[in-house]
Amino acid sequence: MGMLRLGVLASHGGSNLQAIMDASRDGTLHAEIRVVISNNSRSVAIERARRAGIPTAHLSGATHPDPADLDSALASELLMHRVELVALAGYMKKLGPATLSAFRSRIVNVHPSLLPKFGGVGMYGERVHEAVLAAGDGVSGVTVHVVDAEYDHGRAIAQRKVSVLREDTPDTLAARVLAQEHILYPQTLQRIATGEIDLDAAAEGGRAESHRTDP
Repeated sequence: MGMLRLGVLASHGGSNLQAIMDASRDGTLHAEIRVVISNNSRSVAIERARRAGIPTAHLSGATHPDPADLDSALASELLMHRVELVALAGYMKKLGPATLSAFRSRIVNVHPSLLPKFGGVGMYGERVHEAVLAAGDGVSGVTVHVVDAEYDHGRAIAQRKVSVLREDTPDTLAARVLAQEHILYPQTLQRIATGEIDLDAAAEGGRAESHRTDP
């Protein structure tokens, strides 16, 4: 089996990028990260990639003020590195039509809730966990989904549940959810690499799998 050629997009700390890098290094993920692209030239994520010897690129409104030019540059950078699958790892910008077209059904993201709950515009980071607690939900979790033109809208391909504890704060819940992201995301990428998950079928309406975990 050949190695899946990955491109990773990240904006900030890059802990999910690190989880993917670690899984690739230890052989549990049969993938090669061909390039890491960040819209933040000073992100920890891009430094993680540089330290690992992975090619990096900074593409943002600072490098390409016109959104269409930025979109084209992003697609071109990924294609230049012969990327097969794009993984968003804390990437905070909506993708444009050029990138979505070039990698149709080949872009995935991890989100810190059980989508479709607590997703959409403005729902990221601590805001998600605050909303879960405010709603009084007893269960939260992680979703890996196919990316389309709307935030957190594409079909879910894997989920993992995390119990919400009575004493939880947004920070404590976030920490347990993030730990499960670091497990589920590389596992899901491996299932894509082996063909166990068919992204074309997922984009057309396949059902997500659900895995229960203890906090």
